[in-house]
Amino acid sequence: MRKLLIKIFIKNYQNYENPKVRSAYGILSGIVGIISNLFLSGFKIITGILIGSIALTADGINNLSDAATSVITLIGFKMSSMPADKNHPYGHERLEYVTGLIISTIILVVGGALFKSSVEKIIKPTALSVDNFTLLMLAVAIIIKLWQSLFYRANGNLINSKTLLTSSADSRNDCLQTGAVLISCLVFRYFSLNIDGYIGLLVSIMIIVNGVQMLKEMISPLIGEAPEPEFVEKVENEILSYPGILGTHDLVIHSYGPGKTFITVHAEVDSGVNIKESHEIIDKIEKDFMEKYNIDLVIHMDPIDTTSKETLRLKGVTERILKEIDEKLDFHDFRIAYEGEQIKIIFDVVIPYEFRLRSEELRAEISKRLKEYDSRLQPVITVDLNYA
Repeated sequence: MRKLLIKIFIKNYQNYENPKVRSAYGILSGIVGIISNLFLSGFKIITGILIGSIALTADGINNLSDAATSVITLIGFKMSSMPADKNHPYGHERLEYVTGLIISTIILVVGGALFKSSVEKIIKPTALSVDNFTLLMLAVAIIIKLWQSLFYRANGNLINSKTLLTSSADSRNDCLQTGAVLISCLVFRYFSLNIDGYIGLLVSIMIIVNGVQMLKEMISPLIGEAPEPEFVEKVENEILSYPGILGTHDLVIHSYGPGKTFITVHAEVDSGVNIKESHEIIDKIEKDFMEKYNIDLVIHMDPIDTTSKETLRLKGVTERILKEIDEKLDFHDFRIAYEGEQIKIIFDVVIPYEFRLRSEELRAEISKRLKEYDSRLQPVITVDLNYA
C-alpha cells in the first residue's frame, strides 16, 4: 500500500534526497494521517458517547489531535521546503522542528485534559454498553494505527525526518492505547467489571509521557545538538582521503534542518608544499562535498612544519605532558618561534566537556611543566572545546 501511494502521488519518488521530493514525502504522510485519523476519531468519539466509555472517547479525542498534528505536519513540510531568502539565508528547514514542537505541545494538552476526565470517571463511574461491532472496530482501529506507524517510520527513515519518526512513535503508542480500551470493553462485557476510568487514566498518562519525550526530541535540534559520532568520523575520513592532507582539527558542524548542513574545519598541509598546490586541493574538497553530499564545507588551511627536528621534539614533549595531566587532552596548531634565547611554543589544547580544571588552571599547569622541562620555553596556549 505504501509503495503504491508513493508511486501514484510522488513524482521522481526515488530521488528522495531532492528537497522537493523530500517535501512531497512529508506532505503525502500528512494527508494520509489526516484522512485515517479523522476516520478513527469520528468512529471512536461517536461510539464512546453512545456506549458511555470515557476511555474510548478519550482515545478518539487523541486521534482527533493526531489529525490536527497531521495538518501541522503537512504545513510544516510545505513551509520548510521554501528556498532561502534575504532574511533567512540558511533556508527554512528548521521549521520542521518547530512543527514537531507544536505537535508535542498539542499532545501534552490533550493528555492533561483526558487525565482530568478519567479521574472524574473513576469518582463517578457509569455503566457501559458494548456490542460485537464496537469490539470489531476497535480491533480494526489497532490494525490501521499499526500500519500508520509503519508508514510514518519508513518515510521518516527514508528522508531523515524527526517529525515523521515522532509521528510514528505516537501512532505506535496509539496502538497500545486502543488495545487498552479494547481490554476495558472486554472486561466489562464478560466480567461486568467497570475499569473504564482507570483505563482512560492509563491512556492519558501514556499520552503525556509520549508528549514529554517528543518535546525533548524536538527541542534538542532547535537548541543545537552535537553531531552523530559516525557522521563526524565520515567527514574526517573523507577529508583525510585527499592527497596532501595530513590532519584535521577544529571541526564545527552546524545543522539548519534536514539536508542543510554547514561545516568548517582546519586542514593541516605540509608547509614545504607550494601554497597554490595545497589551495587547489582544498578547493577540490569543498566542491566535492557540495556535489556529493550537498554540504557547505569551508576549510581553513593550516601549514605545518614536518621537517624541523626541534619542532617535532618539542611537540612530542608537549604531547607527553598533556597525557600525564589527562589522557583525554588533545592539541593542534603546534609551532615554535625563536625570540633571542627564548623559545615560544604556540598551540591549541582541546579539552573535554566538564573538564576538572578551569582554562586558566590548565594553562598554568601545562606552562609550569614545560618550563620545568626547559626554562627557555614560553608557552602560548589557547584552550578549545571539541564541538564535534
